[in-house]
Amino acid sequence: MKTAPSETPLPDKAFDVSLRPPAFSEFQGQEKVRARLELMVSAAKGRGDTLEHILLCGPPGLGKTTLAHILSNAMGVNIRNTSGPMIEKAGDLAGLLTTLDRGDILFIDEIHRLQPAIEEYLYPAMEDFRLDIIIDQGPNARSVRLNLPKFTLVGATTRAGMLSAPLRSRFGMVSRLDYYPADELASIVLRSAGLLDLQLDHPSAMEIATRSRGTPRIANNLLRWVRDYAQVRAKGIVTPELANAALTMLEIDRDGIDEMDRRILETLIHKFGGGPVGIQSLAVAVGEEGGTLEEVHEPFLIMQGYLKRTPQGRVALGKAYFKLGLTPPAGRSEQPELF
Repeated sequence: MKTAPSETPLPDKAFDVSLRPPAFSEFQGQEKVRARLELMVSAAKGRGDTLEHILLCGPPGLGKTTLAHILSNAMGVNIRNTSGPMIEKAGDLAGLLTTLDRGDILFIDEIHRLQPAIEEYLYPAMEDFRLDIIIDQGPNARSVRLNLPKFTLVGATTRAGMLSAPLRSRFGMVSRLDYYPADELASIVLRSAGLLDLQLDHPSAMEIATRSRGTPRIANNLLRWVRDYAQVRAKGIVTPELANAALTMLEIDRDGIDEMDRRILETLIHKFGGGPVGIQSLAVAVGEEGGTLEEVHEPFLIMQGYLKRTPQGRVALGKAYFKLGLTPPAGRSEQPELF
């Protein structure tokens, strides 16, 4: 018996799409990246040409997908969306590329997860706008060449170091998106609140922004939670005190430390004496996958100076002890080191 699709995710999807700024003028933050892309668009439109291939790097949730769609709107072209893991064979890539018109954008999210064989097919497509596909195997194998319209590939990656050098070198521009300061996140929260018809003042927006880990996606998710909390507990009226109460209910403090972050720091200090400890041992102790700790939690904790990576393992810094109301041992109050 076929099960009807759940309707629950639909409001969330609509929420996410509706809050994406459609133009550069509405995109907050990332001023250097935005200025470069705007200049590229102006130059390409002035020549009547297509955009160069663009690679956008940075942590998740900072606006890579949004910028790809803004580029599409600014150039007045269509955009096709896919991700690296979804392109499993040459036929999948050919199907995407042959549906593009001149100037269209192919957006590949998590492009570092493309299979090496697919990358080989992508090189001539990016440089010479042709695709050579091998059909059949053995003595019957033959090559078929497909001529492609001049298109723009926009790649997005959270792991730029995993991209192969040949693929990276074929992008005309490589831009990295950085975490947002709290004031820029507050502006994003205020804009999103306006789209949601939610009355929100700047102090309330700052309560949300300071707990958002420098990430607009997290800020919008927290805004949604505050909206729901206010609807149930305060007739839809949001104040800084209410925003604080709503986010405290999620166990997110004013420094953006959530329940899992606190568990990591407590485990590192109380069970492993502050370290050093290997990532897998730490992951087992907190009941989480090692990859999740490395990609989701550690970057923020390292950036904020709570822990550091060393060749021997993870080490809690003085700030972690102070966060838990503890006195750091001698030699643990140093600033975080780059590694």
